[in-house]
Amino acid sequence: MELVSEQKCFGGVQGVYRHASAATGTDMQFAVYRPPQAERGPVPVLWWLSGLTCTEDNFTVKAGAQRSAAERGVMLVMPDTSPRGDGVPDDDAYDFGQGAGFYVDATEAPWSGHFKMYSYVTEDLPALIFDRFPGDRARQGIFGHSMGGHGALTIALRHPGTYRSVSAFAPISAPTQCPWGRKAFTGYFGGHDGDRRERARGHDAVALIEDGARFDATILVDQGDADPFLDEQLRPELLRAACAAAAQPLTYRLQPGYDHSYFFIATFIADHIVHHAEMLCD
Repeated sequence: MELVSEQKCFGGVQGVYRHASAATGTDMQFAVYRPPQAERGPVPVLWWLSGLTCTEDNFTVKAGAQRSAAERGVMLVMPDTSPRGDGVPDDDAYDFGQGAGFYVDATEAPWSGHFKMYSYVTEDLPALIFDRFPGDRARQGIFGHSMGGHGALTIALRHPGTYRSVSAFAPISAPTQCPWGRKAFTGYFGGHDGDRRERARGHDAVALIEDGARFDATILVDQGDADPFLDEQLRPELLRAACAAAAQPLTYRLQPGYDHSYFFIATFIADHIVHHAEMLCD
């Protein structure tokens, strides 16, 4: 692991690091905020998954989450959204390729060689984090924004024994039923028939709930009603309907006047950290 930078922040340390990932076959960069409580022993870990076009830097710099994390004694981990670098395939559009890994393991060439963000987030990076940082493996939560909200919801539903808490800002709730998701899943999985269709459903929060997946704790979702992607891409009404039909606890908050930006995230980030801390801080 290579140190990129470290700064003192709210009594803790905000760092950025680089390592060689076995999952992606590339160097990957990630950020970690260690709260001051980590000097005394292991602390809860809260994973943040960012959205389309983002790196580990967007949330780290724009969300203002460190103050609340320091107050609650929670460590924040912020990975990148895709592999990058020479030899990594890309696409001219912002919603596919580098910066748009969708937290899945691609099965179709040329993406399958490096685009293994599901394995990276659930296996590769956690192994490094719990080896090199003072995180408590038994107390983990996960949250994210947009594409990262999709990732947080699906990963939590697929691994309910790993994460105690989950929340999302403006998640892509049903990627198999929106243009962003259909494009990404067709590219990474190769289509919507047979095994490919089942693979896509396994990375769709609405489909997972419809197919029987459950999360033991209440899911928190914040959505701005001025979000330009609300109706076509995010489809929160499908998530609300699926949770209601399955008796999956969901707190859904439609926030008047807020859009899809980090101003929206920064406004409500403290609420989300409190939501997680109440389940993670024993």
